[in-house]
Amino acid sequence: MSEDNAEREAFLPALTSRRQFVLGAAAFMAYAALPPMPAFAATDAAQKIADHFSSVKNMMGEFVQFGPRGEQTGGKFFIQRPGKLRFNYEKPSPMRVIADGKNVVIGNTKLKTWDLYPLSKTPLSLLLAERIDLGNKMVRDVKEEADLTTIVLGDKTLLGDSTITLMFDPKTFELRQWTITDLQKKDTSVMIFNVQTGVDFDQSVFEIPYADVHNQQR
Repeated sequence: MSEDNAEREAFLPALTSRRQFVLGAAAFMAYAALPPMPAFAATDAAQKIADHFSSVKNMMGEFVQFGPRGEQTGGKFFIQRPGKLRFNYEKPSPMRVIADGKNVVIGNTKLKTWDLYPLSKTPLSLLLAERIDLGNKMVRDVKEEADLTTIVLGDKTLLGDSTITLMFDPKTFELRQWTITDLQKKDTSVMIFNVQTGVDFDQSVFEIPYADVHNQQR
């Protein structure tokens, strides 16, 4: 698998190509007719974790990503909620992932290729939402263990019905990892560390190069 395909699947497992995007839209229309998933009752402890995460608007740090085929990459990430994210993969990877609040682009700076998708149709929209309400129908599951609290989010409006599992430290309430699971039950996990919160970002960090995106389509 090419490097850009691997990173595309990592963040957008249901949208691995423009053709699949169109096919996924048809599948979504059929899936949308199904009844909504029931909301899960949350404990006070789990809701406190969700509330804390909702209060953290800006964060940055380092990450290690594990793909469904065992591939491993890393780099630096920047998140500004709601809706904004940037992943810079460490060299020699030329990959970039940028969300500007409306769209997500996956770019290969070496090949000068860019794939653009609506943020609202990707599982990243759940991670980047303004807040997590554990009484919301998008909450698929909540698990509490001594060393980990896990919250599974899903939305039937996502193409491919992907889910994202958020894993928190129950003592510090800090986000440790998230895992995106596609319809074929393939997982891509991102572990984060050296995290800083409350940081200020130059908004150019989250700018999508729309001119480059549109130029390649000519």
